[in-house]
Amino acid sequence: MAEGRREQPPHPLFSSPPASKRPCLRPAPRGPGPGPGHGMPSSRYRSPESLLDCAAKAVAEKWAFERVEERFERIPEPVQRRIVYWSFPRNEKEICMYSSFQCRVAGEEGPAATGGAGSAGSGATTAAAAGGSAAGTAATAGAAGAVGTGDGLPFRRGIRLLETGCVENVLQVGFHLSGTVTEPTTPSEPEVTHKVAISFDRCKITSVTCGCGNRDIFYCAHVVALSLYRIRKPEQVKLRLPISETLFQMNRDQLQKLVQYLITAHHTEVLPTAQKLADEILSSNSEINQVHGAPDPTAGASIDDDNCWHLDEDQVREQVKQFLSQGGYYGSGKQLNSMFAKVREMLRMRDSNGARMLTLITEQFMADPRLSLWRQQGTGMTDKCRQLWDELGALWVCVVLNPHCKSEEKSTWLKQLKKWGDMDVCPLEDGNYGSELPNITNALPQSNLAQDSVSRPRRTVFSRANEACDLHWQDSHLQRIISSDYYMSPSYQREGESLLFNPQGLPLWLDHVPTACARVDALRSHGYSREALRLAVAIINTLRLQQQRQMDIYKHQKKELLQRGVTSTTNLEGWVGHPLDPIGCLFITLTETCRVDDDNSMDTGEGEPRPPVYHHVPVWGCPDAGESYLTLALEVTLMGMGQQRIMPEGLYAQDKVCRNEEQIVAKLQELELDDLLVQTLRKQTIQLLDAGPFSGLGEVIHRESVPMHTFAKYLFSALLPHDADLAYKVALRAMRLPVLESSGGSGDVGHPHHGISIVPSRYPRWFTLGHLESQQCELASTMLTAAKGDMLRLRTVLEAIQKNIHSSSLIFKLAQDAFKIATPADNPPDITLLNVALELGLQVMRMTLSTLNWRRREMVRWLVTCATEVGLRALVSILQSWYTLFTPTEATSIVAATVMSHNTILRLSLDYPQREELASCARTLALQCAMKDPQNCALSALTLCEKDHIAFETAYQIVIDAASTGMTYSQLFTIARYMEHRGYPLRSFKLASLAMTHLNLAYNQDTHPAINDVLWACALSHSLGKNELAAIIPLVVKSVHCATVLSDILRRCTMTAPGLAGIPGRRNSGKLMSTDKAPLRQLLDATISAYINTTHSRLTHISPRHYGEFIEFLSKARETFLLAQDGHIQFAQFIDNLKQIYKGKKKLMMLVRERFG
Repeated sequence: MAEGRREQPPHPLFSSPPASKRPCLRPAPRGPGPGPGHGMPSSRYRSPESLLDCAAKAVAEKWAFERVEERFERIPEPVQRRIVYWSFPRNEKEICMYSSFQCRVAGEEGPAATGGAGSAGSGATTAAAAGGSAAGTAATAGAAGAVGTGDGLPFRRGIRLLETGCVENVLQVGFHLSGTVTEPTTPSEPEVTHKVAISFDRCKITSVTCGCGNRDIFYCAHVVALSLYRIRKPEQVKLRLPISETLFQMNRDQLQKLVQYLITAHHTEVLPTAQKLADEILSSNSEINQVHGAPDPTAGASIDDDNCWHLDEDQVREQVKQFLSQGGYYGSGKQLNSMFAKVREMLRMRDSNGARMLTLITEQFMADPRLSLWRQQGTGMTDKCRQLWDELGALWVCVVLNPHCKSEEKSTWLKQLKKWGDMDVCPLEDGNYGSELPNITNALPQSNLAQDSVSRPRRTVFSRANEACDLHWQDSHLQRIISSDYYMSPSYQREGESLLFNPQGLPLWLDHVPTACARVDALRSHGYSREALRLAVAIINTLRLQQQRQMDIYKHQKKELLQRGVTSTTNLEGWVGHPLDPIGCLFITLTETCRVDDDNSMDTGEGEPRPPVYHHVPVWGCPDAGESYLTLALEVTLMGMGQQRIMPEGLYAQDKVCRNEEQIVAKLQELELDDLLVQTLRKQTIQLLDAGPFSGLGEVIHRESVPMHTFAKYLFSALLPHDADLAYKVALRAMRLPVLESSGGSGDVGHPHHGISIVPSRYPRWFTLGHLESQQCELASTMLTAAKGDMLRLRTVLEAIQKNIHSSSLIFKLAQDAFKIATPADNPPDITLLNVALELGLQVMRMTLSTLNWRRREMVRWLVTCATEVGLRALVSILQSWYTLFTPTEATSIVAATVMSHNTILRLSLDYPQREELASCARTLALQCAMKDPQNCALSALTLCEKDHIAFETAYQIVIDAASTGMTYSQLFTIARYMEHRGYPLRSFKLASLAMTHLNLAYNQDTHPAINDVLWACALSHSLGKNELAAIIPLVVKSVHCATVLSDILRRCTMTAPGLAGIPGRRNSGKLMSTDKAPLRQLLDATISAYINTTHSRLTHISPRHYGEFIEFLSKARETFLLAQDGHIQFAQFIDNLKQIYKGKKKLMMLVRERFG
């Protein structure tokens, strides 16, 4: 790759200097300087820069000042001043990066936006020009001025403090900047002034201190204000050389005076230290005298010190730990994602703190106590946590694939990654299952993939980063691809097959696709955007060639495959849902260069993100003038989304496939389709349809292939305005869900050399099947909506739904959607779509007729509503074919009743013949249902047939015929009451008598629900006359054994004379009935017998707490006994028997004697 590379600023974060930092040990200057040099040039516009400034800028950025002093025996003071001047950071974006989350300046691609990985330029040297010119200041001020609405962020607050004049007393001594920042008075706080000190070296801030005491991973607003003051107003900053230079110019008396004044000014803090140092200096054997020179905190860093931005490691650890402890709450997950984004930003700036910060984050992730808890309990982590771990693993792949990282760094990372991966609590890559995915360094599937998952190697979230450590960038072909836009094969070498170039001479990169895309992501993540684009284009050219060869293979096998209708050929490793997200990586890389942004916008992570706007950027070095990075992004995304791939094992892996697919579709929807993009869309869609088993949209796919519903819905919506036929073709093809079909035969032979393999025989559980079916339903609903008014297309869509959707609830949802679309509130209904809704509803009825479905009643009611909207013929049809759609109960109680309701007649505006036709159908249905299920339908049938004498008589006869066999007493009592209500008392009596024959009321069932029916039946018989009462009493005596119920009936029958119903032709005697004569005598005897039997039954298991209740029971019994002529004698004998038989129950018998003698 390129020779030169800029190590850009690592992460500054607020805290005291790291312990490893030591002041530069600085010997006294070896020669006098040239005397007082000129200060900073005051010229506002100075162009071009002087040679001194050009050299000083380069030295200030690359060399530690100690190295400069060692290299040159004598450094003129003006040179020292310019080096010190240019050593402060020059780019506000770097300050913003260390004072807020997700700082991004639009239009910048990294530290060397134009030079790329191959340039050795200084990167972002856009600040002030020589002499503190305002050119760079204006640029950075403009950037900062568009920070957005994040007024609470330290960076924005720092700008406000600077612009309101709160920064004062700014002094730069060597590589140390100090000043005071005053927080203005607020309603709640008084004015406060903070002392701020900043150390810097080689254009990086190496330590910060502020009197505000704020501890955070980011700089406080006061540090920001002082830093921006130095960047924007360098000519107003007093500049002094390192303090050692000043001391060198003093004689002994001056030095002594300086020390004594210093001690006097700060004697409480300095005096003990001053005395200790004096003692050591005066001791010839002290350690201080063994070292040449003395430390100077203003002289910059030592040669041996790491040159990196200030990062408060303790605060990073603390904040990550705090976020993790908050569990899966939305806020904590968002903060952790912001920290990941900050790591990516640092990598893009080639800031060594990126890897350092990622290491700190990972350590805290591995120390999360929930990991061991989840492992002990055998439960999986939450989706939010899994996504965070995935991002962590992907970031490590980016870090270790840094094209310019040193081998020692990579070895350190590999050792650390292996250590984390070997820990028991380290999360696995695919959740609870072993991985079937190929090793990252292998382009082809392995031969042993069919082995049992138990024997597969354990793959953790760090496994891919471990494998990425084995990758290198030394391949000469790869180097040529990423270093030139015009790398092509000579025209005379383009005949025949080539592994390096396609037939047009464009370079290919034949690598395992996710691995190749990981290289692209690494280039882009480390600021090499141009190189990433070149490699991405080579990958796309490779995929194009593979797609063409796959289509050629399919053409030779098409006839055989279509006959079989199924294939065993598929991709074991899908690109959608892959841990490395290869498709998303390519899309972002290609579209990033096409994005239209405000050049002066700086995003600090606050406010609503604006939707991206893209424009076409021609592909550099491409012979096809019509091809742009935007068309390539669309093409490769369609290619990846359309890849035919096996559904992975495990809930998380399957859920990730769905989630990633939706994320990619959301990105595609941000593209505004112009003619070029539509052309690309049509071309790639046609290729996907014609690619056979290699495409998820091909004619033949594997039974367990990931469905294409979400992808096809996007294609349908995107293509519909431009090519409706193609849109419907792809959507109808994608409607299938073969995993729910019956298992087919074995498919064709696979082709491993094209990245395809035969899937091992297995039948995993599809955890996301419900989601997939809902997406299938969404696709169908989208087609139904678009096809409104087009009968032919609606019929085609309907057939696809009926063939491919197997869930009744989803078909019902589609029917409801179609009905809603077909019946707008302010327009006449669309009859074609209404008919489709009805057809779907009828299918739902047939599917759920013999199965339990809690929404069944809702479905039936909806179908009647839909049929009503369609019209009379639809209602007649469902009434005539009810037995294929409804249960008898549904048909009578819901369907026929609703159809015959007054509202339905009004809604359809039916004339008399039409009403009669509908009523006739309803009566026929009612009689058929009553015959089939008299228990549940007889009453409804009678109700529906009321207005037709013949039908009513037929329904009544059906009830009578079924009464002796299939009907319960409660059903018969209900119908009997209905008959009485309709004015048929004799029929009601007959039915009540039949009901009594089915009833058996035991002695202790005095709260039985049928008691009211028995009392009603007896009252009915009593009102009809003595004969009817005489007929029913034997039935009562036979069926009812509860004494209290019998006594209640007896009492009611003696209160009034029988025959009060006023039946025509009958006379009412008006006399009360005697209990000594039939039929009441029989009832009285049965009641007394019931009391005697009940008494003995209760005394068998009576407890003292029920004695009082038992005495009351005997009192009621006595009342019944006394109704007989010799009742008092019978009762006395009954009491005497009790005393004799139960004399052991002394307390109870004593109570009996007290009450009854």
